[in-house]
Amino acid sequence: MIETVAFDADDTLWESEVYFARAQTQVAELLEMHANADEFSKTLLRIQLSNLGLYGVGAKGFMVSAIEATIAVAHREISGELVHEIIKIGQELLEHPVSFCAYAEETIARLCGQFRLLLITKGDSRDQERKIALSGVADFFDGIEIVADKSRKKYEEIFAKYGATPARTMMVGNSVKSDIVPVLDAGGWASLVPHPLTWPGEHHAEPVGHSKFLRAESLLQVPGLIEQASANTAYGRN
Repeated sequence: MIETVAFDADDTLWESEVYFARAQTQVAELLEMHANADEFSKTLLRIQLSNLGLYGVGAKGFMVSAIEATIAVAHREISGELVHEIIKIGQELLEHPVSFCAYAEETIARLCGQFRLLLITKGDSRDQERKIALSGVADFFDGIEIVADKSRKKYEEIFAKYGATPARTMMVGNSVKSDIVPVLDAGGWASLVPHPLTWPGEHHAEPVGHSKFLRAESLLQVPGLIEQASANTAYGRN
């Protein structure tokens, strides 16, 4: 039987990428005289990926990478005023509101008390703490973990910390790369709830055919998938 259910936060419980996409568009509009939006987008992604080891993911890393990408596409011909405008966009990104994804509140409220619930989110700790506080969902969870990266080793450490057996644990998230594959590698169950907007740096092929991989069209279907996984576990199918 499934005993522990872990949730990702950004773009699983609440909106995130929509704000980053808007910020990227705003920066691109500032650079219309220097480069088109597509060129800026490709340059920004390349720089963001190269900067992950330094800044991780989050608004602050986006801001620094956006400034670097601006310098690159404008061939260093930028003004201090332009840099200031990009910083303002980044600061606004750090203050965006918490807007829940469809069925998020209902789903975690329904599962609370039935399972050990964990919140495992990746990003800048201060920014994630701000969003968790604004969301008001902390009391639903038995544990909250903010991590710089999501790897098999990190999931194994978190599961061990809370006494969660991987084979009886399900992770729910929107990123195949961060929320699905490393959990499957750790022996857990993973339920993908796709989001219309996913940062390209998180793109990864779905592990179709894996016996512990489940896909939901929305969070509303997650309780049913937990029942399905529990039945398979109880009958020794996985």
